[in-house]
Amino acid sequence: MDAPPAPENAFGLTGVVAKPLERVAIRLRESGVTASAWRLEVASDQGAGGIVLVELSEQRSCFRGDGIFLGWSEARLAETYRDLTQALGAGDSDLELLQLG
Repeated sequence: MDAPPAPENAFGLTGVVAKPLERVAIRLRESGVTASAWRLEVASDQGAGGIVLVELSEQRSCFRGDGIFLGWSEARLAETYRDLTQALGAGDSDLELLQLG
């Protein structure tokens, strides 16, 4: 008897495991300086990948995907990022961010 298929989440992925957010250095084409962004690394039955949140200003941000997320629309990346970071509890008060400078 075959095992039942693993349930899919809203993004069509199964067996999703997300690592805690990490701060990464990025370079933008239009800027000559190195900036930082939040990276969410994900492993699933379909493969691994990451979603990067780039905060361009207080009002504007963008999302970029790699691995299994390569080619996803920015809206789909944003929804996936928000859902997975909420599942991780990134919005909880336990997350302490350093404010430097």
